[in-house]
Amino acid sequence: MKKCLAYLQLMRFPTVFTAMSDIILGFLLTHNSFEPRLDFGLLLVASAGLYLAGMVFNDVFDRKLDAEERPSRPIPSGRISTRNAAVLGGMLMLAGVGAAQTVGTQSLIVAGLLVVAILGYDVILKKTFLGPVMMGSCRFLNLMLGASAVEREINLWVKPQLRIAAAMGLFIMGLTWFARMEAKQSHRGHLIGGLLVINAGLGGLVWMLATYPWPREINLTMVLAAAGVVILTINRRLVQAILNPAPQNVQIAVKTMLISYVMLNAIMVFVWTTNPAYAILTAALLLPTILLSRWMAVT
Repeated sequence: MKKCLAYLQLMRFPTVFTAMSDIILGFLLTHNSFEPRLDFGLLLVASAGLYLAGMVFNDVFDRKLDAEERPSRPIPSGRISTRNAAVLGGMLMLAGVGAAQTVGTQSLIVAGLLVVAILGYDVILKKTFLGPVMMGSCRFLNLMLGASAVEREINLWVKPQLRIAAAMGLFIMGLTWFARMEAKQSHRGHLIGGLLVINAGLGGLVWMLATYPWPREINLTMVLAAAGVVILTINRRLVQAILNPAPQNVQIAVKTMLISYVMLNAIMVFVWTTNPAYAILTAALLLPTILLSRWMAVT
């Protein structure tokens, strides 16, 4: 059990459900239901595999820094060897690409781009100013992966999925910027910059909610109110962390944003489908995220 827990901690397993919420939204944007179910299931596997691989490789390449800042992490603590972690990351990545390839050519192309973005972030760009941009690109591509189960003749890169994925990617870009120094005292300038980018992404979603010609009639006031609650919850934690940029406050803000990300996807699912069951299913991914985060870190 201890070894199993160590591997789950290495993969930051609770957060994989946030990636799955991308797949639900993306798939519904191009299918309006979960049919064909095999394609939907394979895309969930593809996203989970690639996401978890990215988390593993993040720790593989950060092992020296973690030995100083987070010595309790599985690799620096000696609970998992670097070799075993790298093998696991490679297997997860191959499984993700293989599942995407089974769905079709467009899914394989998006998965390939996602692999490049993941490795680009983990290996080269994480510590540069392009790190947050690359992480935002990973989320953008993950949502597009969900939408990718379409024939080659169909243009995948169109609205609404393109706009929604761009706004979500911008949100994650800001989150990554905000969290860059979460293991130690953060600079307020970095936190304020992250806050601005985060709210730019949230603003893009609100603008689309208010102006896009949705295919079904919705109660726009109710939807905007729900989005407003999520946005206020996020910004409350952001402001608290900026006022007192201790690691604990920044990490709480990051955890709040990851949880809120699922709710944002659930809201967009409801707006597109007007199906409460689909929105509730998406929001239900919060349950394993919250429960598992009590035993292992999500940041």
